[in-house]
Amino acid sequence: MRHHLLAAVAALCCAASGVHAKDIKIAHVYDKTGPLEAYAKQTQAGLLMGLDYATNGTMQVNGNKLVVIEKDTQGKPDVGKSQLASAYADDKADIAVGPTSSNTALAMLPVAEEYKKVLLVEPAVADAITGDKWNRYIFRTGRNSSQDAISNAVALDHENVSIATLAQDYAFGRDGVKAFKDALKKAKIVHEEYLPTSTTDFTAGAQRLFDSLKGKPGRKVIFIIWAGAGNPFKIADLDPKRYGIEIATGGNILPAMAAYKNFPGMEGATYYYFGIPKNPVNNWLVTEHYKRYKSPPDFFTAGGMAAGIALVEALKKTNGDTGSEKLITAMEGMSFDTPKGKMTFRKEDHQALQSMYHFKIKADPAFAWGVPELVREIKPEEMNVPIRNKR
Repeated sequence: MRHHLLAAVAALCCAASGVHAKDIKIAHVYDKTGPLEAYAKQTQAGLLMGLDYATNGTMQVNGNKLVVIEKDTQGKPDVGKSQLASAYADDKADIAVGPTSSNTALAMLPVAEEYKKVLLVEPAVADAITGDKWNRYIFRTGRNSSQDAISNAVALDHENVSIATLAQDYAFGRDGVKAFKDALKKAKIVHEEYLPTSTTDFTAGAQRLFDSLKGKPGRKVIFIIWAGAGNPFKIADLDPKRYGIEIATGGNILPAMAAYKNFPGMEGATYYYFGIPKNPVNNWLVTEHYKRYKSPPDFFTAGGMAAGIALVEALKKTNGDTGSEKLITAMEGMSFDTPKGKMTFRKEDHQALQSMYHFKIKADPAFAWGVPELVREIKPEEMNVPIRNKR
């Protein structure tokens, strides 16, 4: 008799939970192919690891299964736009994450507003995303240009320093330089060089950079803001040292940091390097990533993981309810633990406030890349990140 009773209770429970349990669909709309493919791969691995970590391996919130749908933007704004629309309309995605390129992200923002669905931007960086092009459905775990700029200014902003910038001619590069200029209080920007994203020959640009700096007194620095293909560090082959010019840049993915090995002592600030943050989430990520991929997690793996954790924490707060208004209320001002420590979605613009890391490069024969050794953690409360939207 008891068995029948238990079976009946179990059946009832299943029926009851069956009424409520539904798949929560998360669309990852990202640059699976195209110039930023290397970054995108890391974000995807990190996103899945974040969902796994935050749900204790169950891939469920409140009995609802998390289903990840992948969409390829090909790094093209128009494709990103239509892929996001199809994720919301055809796939009935409850929430979306992505994309990789800032130009693609800017094209996708109005789609989130049109469908009244949350888009969690990771890792596109341009300030405009949480600035003048922002709408209330947009949240970002990725850092913005201002966070990059303010933290890099910590490393370079001193009296008697002349800086020339080298950046790509699109939203990421231009917003990056603008934010960097805004963040400098003591150093002087003497030249801005913008080159096409497809540049492979840096000779002419390097010459203009050298000419702008070579006569200047004090410390002379070329600050590089670059993403994806092309190696701007090739300008070092043209021997800027003969003019006393040094090269500086922010962090990057490990393959790109192979070039840093030739610049021991170079200073900058980074969003993430697996050896820097000391916390349980990062310990899990590093250990698990070595287990699964036989390599350390990279720059964008940490960002993808932060996005996955943020989504699960928000869904836990809404008890699995995917209504956009419920999610927005849950996420505004929400703090959550990531591989970089605590992040908080600022209420005003939904930008995740987070630590950055001032580093100095060390050439260590044990690593194929220049190792960024921590000078110090720059905490969110030390960075006066401007609110650039018109809320």
